[in-house]
Amino acid sequence: MSAQTLHLASHRLRQFYELTKPRVVYLIVFCAVIGMFLAVPPAVGVRLEVLLAATLGIALVAGAAAAFNCLVEQKLDAIMLRTRARPLPRGELTSGQTLVFAGIVGGIGLAILHAWVNPLTMWLTLATFVGYAVIYTVLLKPNTPQNIVIGGASGAMPPVLGWAAVTGEVTADALILFLIIFTWTPPHFWALALYRTEEYRKAGLPMLPVTHGRRFTQLHVLLYTVILLATSFLPFVTGMSGWLYLVSAAVLGGVFLAYAIRIYAAYSDAVARATFRYSIVYLALLFAALLADHYLPF
Repeated sequence: MSAQTLHLASHRLRQFYELTKPRVVYLIVFCAVIGMFLAVPPAVGVRLEVLLAATLGIALVAGAAAAFNCLVEQKLDAIMLRTRARPLPRGELTSGQTLVFAGIVGGIGLAILHAWVNPLTMWLTLATFVGYAVIYTVLLKPNTPQNIVIGGASGAMPPVLGWAAVTGEVTADALILFLIIFTWTPPHFWALALYRTEEYRKAGLPMLPVTHGRRFTQLHVLLYTVILLATSFLPFVTGMSGWLYLVSAAVLGGVFLAYAIRIYAAYSDAVARATFRYSIVYLALLFAALLADHYLPF
């Protein structure tokens, strides 16, 4: 095989990899793995074979959902600056190739979950795929400014999937993790939408700042951040976590709230961009704090 052939094959594989939105998948897998470890007592731990199979299966289905999202939104992606470099708008891959790729990758992921994890996790993961790839992408996103709020249910599922993978059930504690991500989603995405408003307007998408204006959106970023802060205390209130988590949630949430107040009181695109970036760090550190609190002996 020639060097040119190897280069072309490597380039094509890279395009398929980009279809899966790997940075998003990393966060999904991280939250799912946290859910696995929180679901069992520290002395018991997660069985390695379940950890590996569930992680791989969830990652593959999440990647397939992302690829299907790219397929459906390829014309919109070509309009927006932050997405026009994706493989489909660039013409690197065809719609047929993307559809086959999503079907194969998603099918393998579901098969792994069914065979080596449990049927409940497989069905919940399939429901999450349908919720994101079909209900959110096809129905909600182009039709309602509440797309992020309603569609956030799919994005909030990873820790529930992880929990179900190791316990075979969904408990109240798993739903608390769901609620944290569910309330985190609106201020996270609306911060992005605020500094990308004109792009969404040009694409014809009814994001909140397009349909209701920036000031209305700024207020709702603040209000949802307050709701998120309150929700983040639920693990401590219910006895799921201890003081280490409570202090971490208060500090991390306080910083998020400060950003939200700045968005409302002294808006600039730079503040919105910084808020969006911090929101990702916030969620990762909050779940890391939950894990540390669960396993550290204090």
